[in-house]
Amino acid sequence: MKTHLFAIAALVLATGAVVDTPVQAQARRSQHQVCRDVQVKHINSKDDNRLIGTGVGAVAGGLLGNQVGGGKGKTLATVAGAVGGGYVGNRVQKNHQDQNATYETRRECHWVND
Repeated sequence: MKTHLFAIAALVLATGAVVDTPVQAQARRSQHQVCRDVQVKHINSKDDNRLIGTGVGAVAGGLLGNQVGGGKGKTLATVAGAVGGGYVGNRVQKNHQDQNATYETRRECHWVND
């Protein structure tokens, strides 16, 4: 008799079968699974942070800003041009990367208590 119990216990452990207690079984019955499709974007670029676009835009904006005004106004225009150019360059590269990105739809599921 003991050998049969050991054999059954070994089989349960080997197959990974788990016997639920009544509380665990009730908890499982009071849950349901919710799934949704999520679109994942893959950027096909080595410059994910858009540093090149930001840098080129900042240099171009700084050069253009430097052409305006004189004295402290020239310095302010240069800084403002660099900041604005960096922002514009970043946005331009982002739009380019978004157009060349690939999208994949994945199904994500999780359990929700009732």
